[in-house]
Amino acid sequence: MATNRLKIIAISGSLRDGSTNHAILNFIKTLCPDTIEYVIYNRLRNIPPFDPGLDNDNPPDEVVDLRQLLTMAGAVLICTPEYAFGVPGSLKNALDWLVSSSTLVDKPVALITASSVGHNAHASLLLTLGALSANVVEGAALCIPYIRSKMDNDGNVTDKETEEHITACFNALLTSIS
Repeated sequence: MATNRLKIIAISGSLRDGSTNHAILNFIKTLCPDTIEYVIYNRLRNIPPFDPGLDNDNPPDEVVDLRQLLTMAGAVLICTPEYAFGVPGSLKNALDWLVSSSTLVDKPVALITASSVGHNAHASLLLTLGALSANVVEGAALCIPYIRSKMDNDGNVTDKETEEHITACFNALLTSIS
């Protein structure tokens, strides 16, 4: 059965299923109204390394699938850690494949960087999203340092202020598409 609900694609910059970033995306799913289809994209690891020679009329199938999924989305939510003071390679690789496609041009995007520190990756991703002409929604860019101290072992957000910030970030994204 086809659905006409608005779709939000959520992407974790961590490949580890039990990561805090996946837990945050799962928490946000509980905030999502029934009128929105919320999809967590779990195939980042399948995207081949970016090769400008393959970025033509027939890019790799996994790249085509990602571009189509993002094109159909009303908004995108990225939640990522910071690795070695930078953007995780798999996430940056996926974004590199989007440069020539205009997939994110004017697309409402929320960015959450949740890591030990996170400021370097957050700043770098804001630059990359700017290069992609994505519409990073005002109030929907959030950096959460020391995330592991704000969650329990089951992936639940235990810090009330962090929960409020995540909720406000997601609500800003929802407001931008309503």
